[in-house]
Amino acid sequence: MRVLITGITGFAGSHLAEYALAHGAEVFGNVRTRGPLAHLQGIRRQVRLIQADLRDPVAAQTLLAESRPDRIFHLAAQSFVQVSFKAPVECLQTNAVCQLNLLEAMRVTGLTPRTLVAGSSEEYGLIHPDETPVTEDAPLRPVSPYAVSKVVQDVMGFQYWKSHGLPIVRSRAFNHTGPRSGEVFVASSFARQIAAIETGRRPPVIQVGNLEARRDFSDVRDIVRGYWDLLEGGTPGDVYNLCSGRAWSIREVLDMLIAASTLAHVTVEPIASRMRPADNPLVIGSAAKIEAAVGWRPAIPIEQTLRDLLEYWRPRVKSGE
Repeated sequence: MRVLITGITGFAGSHLAEYALAHGAEVFGNVRTRGPLAHLQGIRRQVRLIQADLRDPVAAQTLLAESRPDRIFHLAAQSFVQVSFKAPVECLQTNAVCQLNLLEAMRVTGLTPRTLVAGSSEEYGLIHPDETPVTEDAPLRPVSPYAVSKVVQDVMGFQYWKSHGLPIVRSRAFNHTGPRSGEVFVASSFARQIAAIETGRRPPVIQVGNLEARRDFSDVRDIVRGYWDLLEGGTPGDVYNLCSGRAWSIREVLDMLIAASTLAHVTVEPIASRMRPADNPLVIGSAAKIEAAVGWRPAIPIEQTLRDLLEYWRPRVKSGE
């Protein structure tokens, strides 16, 4: 099986590449000039990387022509909510145009691989307390430019399935973390700060945002397994949540990381810049639909996820990364 992963050099993309290789797939991915390859260090010789900026429609067609995939996992996106508030035009253009060029390339070339459009729980946006756990039928009320861009990608996937018959499955992944998560994301930021305190590279002060928000966390390695299962058994045109069905407060996540560390005492310092302009107090999803469809459910405990995340940062902090 030939698998194309857009965003292969990223957090989830690199884990998905490893999973696909372990399942005997021939793996392709797109990269932009001077794009970072650190996440692919262990598998670089096992994957084929093709220079293709999906903002260019010709490059998207070339990518498909060279990879000729049986499966496409479209993960490439600007994925940090805070950045989207600072650069909303760039976020919307990047996420919408890249996917549009990819789907148009499929239509123009006549290639019809089963395709996953990776959405986000951020699409649900404003969630009322009586609407949890969130199912796929919940209204979409996005509250960030990033969330708006993911809604566009989501409904675009539906439209290309309905209008052009492309076999597109849509997903909405809730919060996920683990090794290689960027330090801009909350759990990874905590883990990196803790690793730096352990080595004496910073004082015992952890900067935080809103610690009271409660989020549905899963391990990235469970999430990419879910992506794979959806392209094997999900229904084209349909959408599926990927989530644990349990919520932890950000404070609990911080406490678990501190418990996994060697630190005896730290001070927690709230920072205004780490607060979102709009933030839900509780986000928890229902995974009943995907479990019924393909039997997927998370398997890795959050405690292990956070320990692995901290172990990921320790050598990198020591080496000055």
